[in-house]
Amino acid sequence: MATPYRTVMGLLLAAAGLGMAGPGAYLASLGGSIYYVLTGLLILASAILILRRQSAGLQLYGLVFLGSLAWSLWEVGFDPWALMPRLVFLAVAGLFLIAPWLRRSLTPTGPRARRLLGGALAVVTLGLFVAGWSAAHRGPGEIVAYRGQDIAPPAASSGADPADWTHYGNTAQGTRYSPLDEIAPTNVASLRRVWSYSSASSAAAKARGGLQMTPLMVDGALYGCTEADAVFAVDPLTGRQLWRYDPTEGAKKAVLGVCRGLAFYRAPPGVSDCPTRLLLGTPDSKLIALDAKTGRLCSSFGVKGVVDLRQGLGDFPANLSHPTSPPTIVGGVAVTGGLVADNRAVRITPGVVRGYDAVTGALKWVFDTGRPDDPRPLPPGQTYTPSTPNFWSIASADEQLGLIYLPMGNGSPDLVGTPRTANTDRFSTSVVALDAKTGAVRWTFQAVHHDLWDYDLGAQPVLGTFPAPSGPVPALYQATKTGQVFVLDRRDGHPLTQVQERPVPPSDLPGEHASPTQPYSVGMPQFNGPDLTEADMWGLTPFDQLSCRIQFRQARYVGMFTPPRLGMTIRYPGELGGIDWGSMALDEGRGLLVVNSNHMADQDELVTRAQADRDMRGPQPDPKSVIPHLHLGPMTGLPVAVYWGPFLSALAVPCQRPPYGFLTAIDLKTRSILWRRTLGDARNSGPFGLGLGLPLPLGAPNIGGSVVTRSGLIFIAATQDEMFRAIDLKTGRTLWQDQLPAAGHATPMTYRGADGRQYVVIAAGGKAMRDKGGDQIIAYRLDAPPAR
Repeated sequence: MATPYRTVMGLLLAAAGLGMAGPGAYLASLGGSIYYVLTGLLILASAILILRRQSAGLQLYGLVFLGSLAWSLWEVGFDPWALMPRLVFLAVAGLFLIAPWLRRSLTPTGPRARRLLGGALAVVTLGLFVAGWSAAHRGPGEIVAYRGQDIAPPAASSGADPADWTHYGNTAQGTRYSPLDEIAPTNVASLRRVWSYSSASSAAAKARGGLQMTPLMVDGALYGCTEADAVFAVDPLTGRQLWRYDPTEGAKKAVLGVCRGLAFYRAPPGVSDCPTRLLLGTPDSKLIALDAKTGRLCSSFGVKGVVDLRQGLGDFPANLSHPTSPPTIVGGVAVTGGLVADNRAVRITPGVVRGYDAVTGALKWVFDTGRPDDPRPLPPGQTYTPSTPNFWSIASADEQLGLIYLPMGNGSPDLVGTPRTANTDRFSTSVVALDAKTGAVRWTFQAVHHDLWDYDLGAQPVLGTFPAPSGPVPALYQATKTGQVFVLDRRDGHPLTQVQERPVPPSDLPGEHASPTQPYSVGMPQFNGPDLTEADMWGLTPFDQLSCRIQFRQARYVGMFTPPRLGMTIRYPGELGGIDWGSMALDEGRGLLVVNSNHMADQDELVTRAQADRDMRGPQPDPKSVIPHLHLGPMTGLPVAVYWGPFLSALAVPCQRPPYGFLTAIDLKTRSILWRRTLGDARNSGPFGLGLGLPLPLGAPNIGGSVVTRSGLIFIAATQDEMFRAIDLKTGRTLWQDQLPAAGHATPMTYRGADGRQYVVIAAGGKAMRDKGGDQIIAYRLDAPPAR
């Protein structure tokens, strides 16, 4: 056995050496680390000696491993995730090399050689043990002692019953805060599932999944919607279906279907048709109103319960735009926007925002950034301004001020700004405050100037008070994909914490004029993460880590606002953010803001129109670049097109080292981090999207939001690992968790049922991160009511 084993190991070792030396030489030529070429050559030399039966080959390999250990600690310290691709492969190979049947086939070794081999074995074994133990037992991140006060916050505003959940974010202010306190840190460990509801109408719909919905609970019924905008009402105590509305065939066939929730409206006295109603936008661009008691269409709204949102949008393909989020109703006006497809063309569907009468469906005003000073609806047959910034997420409203706050996207095309108008640049990636009655612009605040990174504002603005030195100020907290949290006076939009305009790199794309500065919210903690370096590149092995280092060196990257160019660039944070549509949760009584965020990079490659045209003539309807996971955005009408997607290795794992997901509590009194922890683990992560089932706390990517309760709990799913967690608001520690049937890429909610008990509900639909689909709405309750 000795000779075949030695031959196989020698050849494998030689292949590994060549696999490191060749690409390593290329990396060095790009200005990268010389470690890989040197190590590869030494491993190759070790392999040759072993094949020639020279025990010096093992001695040389032991020296290579010890040198790699020293280099790894110098480059990344004791971070177990960063050490893994640098050392685990070499350590495992070392264990095979020092097997007795290999050593017996080599020339005899002297005492010094045996001591070196024994020392290498000890280092290998100890290194593997320490790295494994550290990864498995690593805590949730930095936890700072609790500095807040246990002040019982007030009940929900707007006259709502605190037992109900009446808006997407519980209130029109979007706080995601509940005054309920039956479920508390002391008893949450006994939380159990009590019912689930299958929202899909077919096996195909269940497999497609994609629920991103937060249900409403009003007047003794729980309401939700599916990605194809079927609407259902269930009994909040049992999950038994009360009624279901299935959409038209057009909505069922529409692509890019998303329904994040519904809007509930209680009509004024005297309205007999649907005195309580639900409003939502559909994938085939309709705004519909349903009777909350029966699920039938409200005949007095629009035309038999339906308003056609295609009116005034022109002859663009219908699947390029439609609502994805619930309307926001303020002062009897239902305000709705919608998705506009990214990176398609210079001329594309208008991003117009419209306000409709919540009773009749009559169009009352429009916000068309092409004519921002004229909110009057256009006469029939005319078209709103194409290619304008859109509003696709969730708005917030202040009934007392009569304002609605829109988190705006950027103008098309998303990654090149040469064709944009002055008005497009003015309103892109901005918070826009409109008069809810008239649609007139009251103020704007721009989070990114001349956005070239698709950093549109996905997070709902959170309205609360800010503890200023002079006393509480009505504030708006806006989270961004750049990982900033801007604190604005919601009356006029001026910043309440320090914002700095910092210089950023210029663009070298012909005709492009990148903004010379960008705003940074330095008066609040930031969530964009430190700039990437070559040492941050990651992988499961040294080989895919080496490929990521090469990609990093080939691309242009000079920080967060690296402008796109012909060729590859790295965008960090990527499209996921930072902070996406899950937004934040605000506990005003304790003065705490809870933020879940991501550290995930994307890569973009601008190509010439000629190359894009050749690629689009290929056999695939959605052509890919030479990097398989990048998608082509044709950007018709420009001399360039774009390939874009996540920054992944050849094994389809992130090219940057973990952690990827975080949960943070901010003390608003001091504007500092109270605690910060990784969020999510690796159980649903692995090469090529395969879940390896390892519950190691790497901090998983997350989409969705959190809920904070008066008792001091944070409920959050959101993560790729398919877990639903209850976390102690004081300490950041996980107190309870449950494995979901699919990832809960949604924001949970909580309510008090007619039985007097508190329930927590999450939609488990998956699909947002290439994970499996699901269709379950799941409710939890304590095993038994707590003693009073």
